[in-house]
Amino acid sequence: MDLGVHLVSFTFPGGTAAIGPTLAAAGRAAEDAGVANLSVMDHYLQMEGMDLGGPLMPMLEGYTTLGFLAASTRTPALQLLVTGVTYRHPGLLAKIVTTLDVLSGGRAVLGIGAAWYDREHAAYGVPFPPVAERFERLEETLRIVRQMWSDDDGPFEGRHYRLAETVNSPQALSAPHPPIMIGGGGEKKTLRLVAKYADACNLFAGPGSAPEEIAAKLDVLKRHCEREGTDYDRIRKTIAWSAPVTPDAAGGAEFVASLEPYAKLGVTQVHVMPYTAEPVAFLDGLGEHVVGRLKQL
Repeated sequence: MDLGVHLVSFTFPGGTAAIGPTLAAAGRAAEDAGVANLSVMDHYLQMEGMDLGGPLMPMLEGYTTLGFLAASTRTPALQLLVTGVTYRHPGLLAKIVTTLDVLSGGRAVLGIGAAWYDREHAAYGVPFPPVAERFERLEETLRIVRQMWSDDDGPFEGRHYRLAETVNSPQALSAPHPPIMIGGGGEKKTLRLVAKYADACNLFAGPGSAPEEIAAKLDVLKRHCEREGTDYDRIRKTIAWSAPVTPDAAGGAEFVASLEPYAKLGVTQVHVMPYTAEPVAFLDGLGEHVVGRLKQL
């Protein structure tokens, strides 16, 4: 199993002027630690839960931040975990992820979901359709990005989106295209879309949930794959860990031990969040006490 780190807070000692230098140092620390995937949230406003302080706290635009991290790193995959389908027009989203992939040397991942944070949509005047429509738009978006990452540069006609052309030059360096990860565990819609369009799923796990819950979700995914004619084993199974990790010897050993049942289910990547204003120290601890142990699962 490999490790992803999901940077969720930009409230650092030193205030706004410290955000850039701290992120650059965090990118270097992630690389030195052997972190395989580096991600940030895709929000206009900071979330109200998870002790993150809410909308008055700093929040950076996601893809601009990934571009900055691309210049600060050489090896980790880079993604939003995950972008909401309502945030950008699908054609523009494909262009943005392609740009990140080209400039990072083929390290972009498209993480995507149906969106949920209605407050920030209202704050910035961004339409927030009902959930059923958001899933319709999500499926059309997946079709559009896959068409833009193909040899077909013709039009796209959908219910919600119409593109006269799907020209995408330059194309991404990743072959056949940047991996697509769909976040969420909805059994009727989300996991069906994973089976039909994606390369990876991302499910929530943590001390408050049981591995059996992930096993049940993966069983649903497997049945969707059978119906869609998709190779279930081709889809990467990842989890977002919903609790703090203490990156010292004892905490690292406890964390890795808790992941053994998930590894047996076929989960190959776990994303953790630094609930701290000192992400570099957190990443250093992960490199010393977690990354090597995870690789042995």
